[in-house]
Amino acid sequence: MRVTTTIDAGPQAVWPHLAALDTHIDWMADADAIRFTSAQRRGVGTSFECDTRVGPFRLTDRMEITEWEEGRLIGVRHRGVVTGTGRFTLERLDRGERTRFTWEEQLAFPWRLATPILGAIWRRNLVRLKAQVESS
Repeated sequence: MRVTTTIDAGPQAVWPHLAALDTHIDWMADADAIRFTSAQRRGVGTSFECDTRVGPFRLTDRMEITEWEEGRLIGVRHRGVVTGTGRFTLERLDRGERTRFTWEEQLAFPWRLATPILGAIWRRNLVRLKAQVESS
């Protein structure tokens, strides 16, 4: 699954919103809480649990950061009930005045309808992230 948006701010303005992993709950409607399970809070090797809610379904998504390119991308591995990989990528547009943000996930879910439902939720999450970045 892949969702994308264009944010009217350069990557240097978008990156802090991604790098502060614990603040993802501010723009991800399906994320209720994030608890770090590693001493580090950024970079490859950071691990955390995310309490996730989609309608009546609740689960704890266990994740580990597998890629971290400062100002450009964050990759993650999901373990537990949901398995797979994900990646946030920032691409500079218009001489750095705008950013294309892409969120890609290759996940296995225990529920058949999860993919279309999560796609809709993630598109709304990008609207929230865009508004958060552009208003700061």
